[in-house]
Amino acid sequence: MKRRDILKFSLAAGVAWLIATPNLAMAADPVMVTVVKIAGIPYFGALERGLLEAGKQFNIDVSMTGPANIDPAQQVKLLEDLIAKKVDVIGLVPLDVKACEPVLKRAQAAGIKVIVHEGPEQEGRDWDVELIDSTKFGEVQMQSLAKEMGEEGDYVVYVGTLTTPLHNKWADAAIAYQKAHYPKMNLVADRFPGADEIDSAYRTTIDVLKAYPKLKGILAFGSNGPIAAGNAVKEKHLSKRVAVIGTVLPSQAKDLIMDGVIREGFMWNPREAGSAMVAVARLVLDGTKIEDGMDVPGLGKATVDVPGKLIKVDKITHINKETVDGLIAQGL
Repeated sequence: MKRRDILKFSLAAGVAWLIATPNLAMAADPVMVTVVKIAGIPYFGALERGLLEAGKQFNIDVSMTGPANIDPAQQVKLLEDLIAKKVDVIGLVPLDVKACEPVLKRAQAAGIKVIVHEGPEQEGRDWDVELIDSTKFGEVQMQSLAKEMGEEGDYVVYVGTLTTPLHNKWADAAIAYQKAHYPKMNLVADRFPGADEIDSAYRTTIDVLKAYPKLKGILAFGSNGPIAAGNAVKEKHLSKRVAVIGTVLPSQAKDLIMDGVIREGFMWNPREAGSAMVAVARLVLDGTKIEDGMDVPGLGKATVDVPGKLIKVDKITHINKETVDGLIAQGL
């Protein structure tokens, strides 16, 4: 065999060997897909930026998806599709922890890692990542609402859905704090769902303003709730009488905050939340031991409840006239 033919044969054999053993050639990055509560809203746009940035940092192929509407059944279907696609990691911001539990357990049985955000009660997870203390988050917002209402009068509470885990936990904490500290305040009705969607929360606010003419406060958990409530209150020229408080993105709420319609907003950094989900996924994929007091990349020192599968830091952000521009400059 001539030298040129030997070289051709060796090259062909080498290519065939690489094709037959791809993991020894160039291992593909693990795939992580995060299913959020609803696609297309600013909060989850910020979370997606964090996911994608961290994906590059930690060599994970990251993407995000979510239902077009607030619908737990749609979210479950997306999770089922990911099991069929055999992704390596599922990220989840759950709408209904009970609805998601069976499908997540199937994912784990298939060897898929599950990282959750806003789901400390979600079964079928490897870890839940939180950037706030849930009880404190509800209490500080009630403190703000009470201050704006003069610690007396009628108020209502909005949540995303009646099954959204953290929204209802924040609401529980806020209402309990009101009952313990502000006896002259009065919750006039059970909490209203719809705070994740502008149109729904707007319609609810118009109805509430009609039904409760002495209303003095709206506390909305769900990033679109205060925006919609603020728009309705402003439209009805009631911003001096009705205080709007709740979870918002600074960039989305700035005009209403500067106009004094939203008296104060609260949030953590959703970009950091997305990044933290990916960072924890990398730790789990690598088999790294996760323990109390460890530094989580991008978050710093974390409180870790190992039996409870919960990783938590406390990063509540106050959004008001003094802070909103600086927070927007940070990409919020």
